[in-house]
Amino acid sequence: MNAFLVSTVVIFVAELGDKSQLMALTFATRFKTAPVVIGITIATAITHAISVGIGAALGANIPTRPVTIAAAVAFVIFGLWTLRGDELTDDEAKATRPTRNVIIAVGTAFFLAELGDKTMLATVTLATREGLIGTWIGSTVGMVAADVLAIIVGRHLGKRLPERTIRLGAAFAFFAFAAALFVSVG
Repeated sequence: MNAFLVSTVVIFVAELGDKSQLMALTFATRFKTAPVVIGITIATAITHAISVGIGAALGANIPTRPVTIAAAVAFVIFGLWTLRGDELTDDEAKATRPTRNVIIAVGTAFFLAELGDKTMLATVTLATREGLIGTWIGSTVGMVAADVLAIIVGRHLGKRLPERTIRLGAAFAFFAFAAALFVSVG
């Protein structure tokens, strides 16, 4: 139980203001909430299972450079896709876009963004000291809770901002994430 509580709190706090939380907010302004949360949860559960496995087996040494570059390229692609926009209105796009595609897009973005991120590394570190299952479940719950908080904020903002502003802001956010990742790999 201690591993669960410690991991939930540590990862929730680490996620506040993180790029993943901003991504959740961005996705929430474009898609229905349920598939966004499902994509985040699946990606987080997988990423944190990997983190716990690494923490248990190898400690805190993981090669993050290739993963970081792949994530940066993915963010550029998401930014360009966002700028292109949809031919349908936002409400029509939400209604007709297959939920499975949204889950895959969100899940892929989150999976790539989290590989080598501070929450993944924190989970690796926690797994070296705490129980493995409790750390995995707690870190997943903490991250999803922080991202759901961002989704609630995103939903509120999405109702008040013009579609063009949302699209430009979302594209800028994806490009900023990509730039930060490219800079981090030197």
